[in-house]
Amino acid sequence: MVERVLVIKLGALGDFVQATGPFAAVRRHHAEARITLLTTPPFAELASASGWFDDVWTEGRPGGRDLRGWLDLRRRLRGGGFGRVYDLQTSPRSSFYSRLFWPGPAPEWSGIAVGCSHPHANPRRDFMHTLERQAEQLALAGVADVPPSDFSWVKADVNRFALAERFALVIPGGAIHRPAKRWPAERFAQAVGWLAERGIQPVLLGGAEETELIQSIAHGVPGARSLAGGTSLFDIAALARGGVVALGNDTGPMHVCALAGCPSVVLFSDESDPALCAQRGPCVTILRHPRLAELGLEEVVSTLARVGAGIEDPVP
Repeated sequence: MVERVLVIKLGALGDFVQATGPFAAVRRHHAEARITLLTTPPFAELASASGWFDDVWTEGRPGGRDLRGWLDLRRRLRGGGFGRVYDLQTSPRSSFYSRLFWPGPAPEWSGIAVGCSHPHANPRRDFMHTLERQAEQLALAGVADVPPSDFSWVKADVNRFALAERFALVIPGGAIHRPAKRWPAERFAQAVGWLAERGIQPVLLGGAEETELIQSIAHGVPGARSLAGGTSLFDIAALARGGVVALGNDTGPMHVCALAGCPSVVLFSDESDPALCAQRGPCVTILRHPRLAELGLEEVVSTLARVGAGIEDPVP
C-alpha cells in the first residue's frame, strides 16, 4: 500500500477548478495515505479547506534563477517519502520535477515524464478536454471513477456585499497578455446597462489589477457594483449560487461560476478551444466567435434572456 502520495497542480485557476474531481478521486483511492498537494499560493486556502489533502505545499513554481528555491523544492520532494506522484499539471516544468528525486529512489509517477511508471501515453491526449484527459490519466494509474467537480462545500457569507435580491455576475477581464480572449469593454458596458434596465443589479468581478477596466464598464449604470479585488474564490462560488446569470470571457472565475450552478454564458474567441477547456456545470452556454470584437451585443443579450432565471422586459 502506498503510504504517502504527492499531487502536483500549479494552476491556473480554471485548470485548478477542473482538477477538483481528480483530487477527490485520488483521496478516495488512497483513503489511508497521507496526501500532499504541490501548488502555488493562490490555491492554498481552497486546497486546505477541501479535505482532500493532509498537507499543502505552495512552493511549486520556483523561478528559473531561484537556485535556493529549486534546492529547497528538491529537498522537500526527496524527503517526502512519496510512493506515488500524480502529476495533474503535465507540463514540461512539472515533468522535470521527476528528475529532482535523482539519485535517490524514484516514486511511481502518473503523468507524461519520460520513463515514468504510469504514463498517459495516449497520442491524442492534447486533443481531449481537460476533464476527460485527467480521468483517462488516472484510470491508467488504477484510479477509476473520477467524480464530477463539486463545489457544494465551498461556502462564504456574502451578506457583507449588501447586493440586490436579483443580481447578475459580470466578469469582463482575463489574461492581460491575451487581449483577443476579451469581449470589448464597451460591449460589456452595453450588456451591463441591458441587465440594469431589467431590474437586475450588475455585479462586476475581477482582480485588483482590473479595477480600472471594471469601473469604466460600470460607470453611469444605475446600481452597477464593482467588487474588483474584493472577492475570494469562496465568495465567487457563494455569489454564483445566488446569481440570476453570469456573463464573462473564458477566464478562471467563470469556471467557478459554472461549477457552482449559476447559468453561465461564456465568450470564446479562436484564442482558446472550448472542446479542450470549456467551463463545465449544470447550465453553461458557450458563445464562440473567431474575433470577439465582432461578437454583437444582440447575440449575447438574447442568450442571457434565454438562460437567465426570469429575465424579463425592461422595468418601466
